[in-house]
Amino acid sequence: MARIQLMCLLCFGILSFGLYAQAEEDTAVVDSLYREDQIYLGFTYNLLAGKPDNITGPQFSGGFHGGFIRDFPFNQRRNIALGLGLGWSINTYGQNLFIGEEAGTEKTIFRILDREGVDYDRNRFATQSVDVPLQFRWRTSTAESYKFWRIYAGLRPSYVYYFRSNFEQPGNTVRQTDVPEFNPFRLGATFTFGYNTFNFHFYYSLNSFFDEDAVVEGEKIELRTFQVGLMFYLL
Repeated sequence: MARIQLMCLLCFGILSFGLYAQAEEDTAVVDSLYREDQIYLGFTYNLLAGKPDNITGPQFSGGFHGGFIRDFPFNQRRNIALGLGLGWSINTYGQNLFIGEEAGTEKTIFRILDREGVDYDRNRFATQSVDVPLQFRWRTSTAESYKFWRIYAGLRPSYVYYFRSNFEQPGNTVRQTDVPEFNPFRLGATFTFGYNTFNFHFYYSLNSFFDEDAVVEGEKIELRTFQVGLMFYLL
């Protein structure tokens, strides 16, 4: 009888320890100090806006964006936060604004190709930039669920370290990488909303691609971009 009681006590102890260990494991899975959406990848369709009105984008323009955002929740539920990060973007803009240089000088030439009836195969400029996204974040997340609604709004300052315009027509190619009138410091407003994996993303640049010295047909070139696309977030 004593041996049976000892075995029962031992089994009860093992079972109790197992249940305790399981409870500890389950508790450890729930992170009360969780952070959300710290890695992002996005794809956008880039539109041109601003003046002159007859500068258009007849060719496809797109962008890729990626980076890391540190999430800083500031309420107990952790569904309201600030995000500050570092990222990289590559964008292309197909349009009808020719960017060249006068032979033997460093003076930039700006021309609207359609107005001059120029036949060409391709005319676009591309940029690569380092981004510093800053976001105010609201979401319906919890520590147990990774599927939730989100609304993120903020600013995205950038520095463009690479610029190249590319004009191609039969028998002639013009590439320009040094344009003094180009403004490498970019600032844009961002807005992202969605659920779980798919999130709609919008970006509007608050300053022009070119400074006040860029003029075509007597009018300042005040071009901005409006980007529409999808953004994907990972922990």
